[in-house]
Amino acid sequence: MAEFQFTALATKPTAQICYTFHPPVSTRAPLLIVFINGLGIPQASWMPSIAKFKGLRQNTSIPALLNYDRFGQGQTTDRDPQDAAAADPTHGHDFISAVKDLRQLIAQIALANLGIPEVDTVSLILVGNSIGGPLARLYAQQYPRTVAGLLFLDSNLANSDFVSIFPDPDADGFDPATLPPDVTPQSLRTTREGVRRIFHPDVGSKEGLSRRNLRDLLPASDTPVLHGPGDRGPFVTVLGHDFEVFAEESSKMGFPKPLVMAYLNPAWHQYNEGLTKITEPGRSKGPLLAPGAGHFIQKDNPEFVARELDEIVSKIL
Repeated sequence: MAEFQFTALATKPTAQICYTFHPPVSTRAPLLIVFINGLGIPQASWMPSIAKFKGLRQNTSIPALLNYDRFGQGQTTDRDPQDAAAADPTHGHDFISAVKDLRQLIAQIALANLGIPEVDTVSLILVGNSIGGPLARLYAQQYPRTVAGLLFLDSNLANSDFVSIFPDPDADGFDPATLPPDVTPQSLRTTREGVRRIFHPDVGSKEGLSRRNLRDLLPASDTPVLHGPGDRGPFVTVLGHDFEVFAEESSKMGFPKPLVMAYLNPAWHQYNEGLTKITEPGRSKGPLLAPGAGHFIQKDNPEFVARELDEIVSKIL
């Protein structure tokens, strides 16, 4: 069983990052699977999916695996050093900074654990949940021809402020007659305000990762098209939440189920449809709805995640 370890990035030597490395089994292929957290739950959330993935491949090769907590998250109690100079520490650094940190972590892991001195010779499979999805996309954009596979688990809607997904009942020309059953103008107002308080990009995060410029970094879900090793498109699989389960989860947060079913679920599915187009034709799958899973798919249905990851690995090895 892999254990938590700590390392200081060469680029930020005053802080420690916690990670878990799982060495490869019966393979010499320079392939590394990296699991990227959302804002909500830490690296430990990937352990059930990793265990089931290893079980599926117990009679064949298993690539090296890496999961980690970003600065200020989970077992990584140190904050990002650059946040100290920020006017608002909850917006201390952006996604590009987090991607550079991941790049440095991978480079150090590749050298120390795999004996590979050149990070670009390691092919990657990036598995991202929630804002881990945009981080994975940006990594593949920033470092082309390094990412062989992408598995998105309910990727964050990077180009949305989330509030605008729901109609504005106070906008000029708004017609209440267009509302679905059980949806009222007042419920729209209340929901929009609740979403603004929690999910709008202006809302900072405890770890200091800011989403303010994310829409500029990733303005569309279906572009740009990514380039993997050999200049082929990476294998891309897109998983979304179970509509009913997610709506129930949302209702517990104060967002009425009819509104989630009428507006948020369709918008999220449309975004996921776009993600299937960021690779060349024939190398994408989905979007698939993960049975019984809310937003944190790796927690609710780790077996489903393991099977889809196993399929991507089998296409690459």
